[in-house]
Amino acid sequence: MELFSVEFFTALVTIIFIDLILAGDNAIVIGLAARKLPKEQQKKAVIWGTVGAVAIRAVATVLVVYLLKVPWLMVVGGVLLLWIAYKLLVDSDAHDDIQAGNTLWQSIRTIVIADAAMGIDNVIAVAGAGHGSILLVVLGLVISIPIVVWGSTLFIKLIQRFPWIVYIGSGVIAYTAAKMITHEKRLEDVFNHNPVFEWSFLILVVIAVILIGLRQNVRRAKAARQLESGGDSH
Repeated sequence: MELFSVEFFTALVTIIFIDLILAGDNAIVIGLAARKLPKEQQKKAVIWGTVGAVAIRAVATVLVVYLLKVPWLMVVGGVLLLWIAYKLLVDSDAHDDIQAGNTLWQSIRTIVIADAAMGIDNVIAVAGAGHGSILLVVLGLVISIPIVVWGSTLFIKLIQRFPWIVYIGSGVIAYTAAKMITHEKRLEDVFNHNPVFEWSFLILVVIAVILIGLRQNVRRAKAARQLESGGDSH
């Protein structure tokens, strides 16, 4: 990929957007882990917890960038990322398992461990969107870190107000996943020599993920309404 080309900046914007759309979990974890600390220590917990979490994530992402060069791992990563795109739409995890720390160190440790456990989606998505470029991945992380630390809570409020943003995010992740599959070296003959087939595949994958997630959400909302009406009748 040529440095500072349109493709380069498109990939960079995609990485930043993926970091932001998946930052909701980070903000929730940070808030829950630091909630019992005195006000003056909460800021320290947020900053140092995020620094530790980002350091682990940066190393993991660089490792995954190299791993994705192994035959068929682009396809495996792409399929896993499709699942992540779907889960982003339908996941209603309340993070009940995140324990608040009573000391600064406990809170920092909780943030780092929880983020490392949940960060696999971000790592695979960013590595896939980077198309093998370590510079892109590092640039994306550097730009995203301050936004995630100071802006993720604001971003959560934005998503709550405009839920369709999550569908755009899921679409971007699904597109990245489909791109990973089409960039698999062993499938070059299938996709690279037929641009119409490649674009049809990319568009179909994005539409399929969004429609399946939407259907699941509609079904869940309908079931919740029926439960409520059943409870009200009693």
